[in-house]
Amino acid sequence: MRFVITGEWTQNRLLRLIMLWFLFYSTGLWVTNTLLFFNQIGLHYESVVAFYRGSEAQFMPPRSYKVLLEISHFHLLAMGIFILTLSHLVLFVPMAPRIKYWLIHLTFLSAISDEAAGWLIRFAHPFFAYIKMGAFLLLQTTMAVLIIAVLLAVCRKARSAYTEDR
Repeated sequence: MRFVITGEWTQNRLLRLIMLWFLFYSTGLWVTNTLLFFNQIGLHYESVVAFYRGSEAQFMPPRSYKVLLEISHFHLLAMGIFILTLSHLVLFVPMAPRIKYWLIHLTFLSAISDEAAGWLIRFAHPFFAYIKMGAFLLLQTTMAVLIIAVLLAVCRKARSAYTEDR
């Protein structure tokens, strides 16, 4: 942690290597998340509603309470830790504090909205499919910006912005 706060991480090859590997895995998560969404659900109102509420025409049963609970259980932990880590790294990137503030908030809010929207589509109203699609797109966009910002800082050996933003 000291290396990142003081800016010494730009000289520490192993720490930069660890961050590059983390960003590689982060990119993998981003890509697979996108592919899974488009493969399983799609970005159309009707397909999102059918995925959660079922479709007699496609012989798809609605998502059960248990399935949604299991998915939420895993996603809340995994995405929370992932976004926490990625947001933490972006604190040290030389970027305007206001941009960091909004990126971090939008990433967390879109992740929780994305998760909640499935429940709301299934048990409240199909209209929440629009929230699901918007939250997913916002989550993917903000995660991509965070990944790219950290990657650029690592590759450019940018000085830590942690102490400069305060």
